Amino acid sequence: MGTYLENPWRGGGIKGAALFPMADGGNVSHLLRRCPAHAPTPLHNAAQLAAGLGVAQLWLKDERSRMGLGSFKALGAAYAIAREAAATGADDLQHALHDRTYVTASAGNHGLSVAAGARLFGARAVVYLSQTVPESFAAGLQAKGAEVMRDGADYEASMQAASAAAETHGWTLLSDSSWPGYTELPLRVMEGYLQLAAETASQMNQPPSHIVLQAGVGGLAAAVAAHARHVWGNAPQIIVVEPEAAPALIESIRAGRLVESTGPASCMGRLDCKTPSMIALNGLARDADVFVTISEADAMRAVELLAAHGLSTSPSGAAGVAALLADLKLPPEARIVAIISEGPEDD
Repeated sequence: MGTYLENPWRGGGIKGAALFPMADGGNVSHLLRRCPAHAPTPLHNAAQLAAGLGVAQLWLKDERSRMGLGSFKALGAAYAIAREAAATGADDLQHALHDRTYVTASAGNHGLSVAAGARLFGARAVVYLSQTVPESFAAGLQAKGAEVMRDGADYEASMQAASAAAETHGWTLLSDSSWPGYTELPLRVMEGYLQLAAETASQMNQPPSHIVLQAGVGGLAAAVAAHARHVWGNAPQIIVVEPEAAPALIESIRAGRLVESTGPASCMGRLDCKTPSMIALNGLARDADVFVTISEADAMRAVELLAAHGLSTSPSGAAGVAALLADLKLPPEARIVAIISEGPEDD
């Protein structure tokens, strides 16, 4: 285990925080009922893995098949775009956004969601990728109709390029992160992730004692944590997991304000974000109990273990399980939920 930090802000949040994640996924569920590609993803009762970890139960929410896009991210940007299409009042939603261009930066999966959402409603999608994103992700984005631009050495640099392009061309920036002055669309992206949280709660016959959530900018973790508190109150202990190379949330929690972290590139590419989302940080400071970091080796061990159990995923997708392998010292009676957030990488 890398860094382990108990959250000093738990319950009240960081002083002065004004905008928090939503907690009720009812609007998302209502809109998704109109989407033929939507179906709930499975929640596996991983009894063998639980026994190997020395805990009572382990449930794994499996996002590898989500809406044919292979990641929980399918719920985010596509939902935000669908809301904008519905708001036009157009009879023909397939062309409701024909005059719009959405631009974003991505480490892969968020870009796929932007591309898919744009194509569904007649919009154009432009996705900026850093030089570290595998070419297979670029090809996947292009297959979904997105225009791909390479710019920057890391995610933060590609985001700056996307933001500049939005300003120059009058495009709509659709980021999964948030910062002062840019909150409405990322808030809606995070709202989309509530579908995953609501499904998980409905698929369980008892509350978990622990929820382990991997985080990049923090959108997924914050949405799931907010819904967990909405449904189960203070009962579950919520643990947020980041790469040692990108401790953006843990360092911000330590400082009591949003800070940029530093570190080398991580094999957990979708979690390799050096600056947290402002809204996500606000929510997790209020709702999460513990923040931890894991090593590259921890992540690869989890990938190998999950593959041996027929659950192939990436280092990012396995990060929650990696924290369990890295010895969180959970009690033997623990009933744990973790998320397999995406399918395996295809380099």
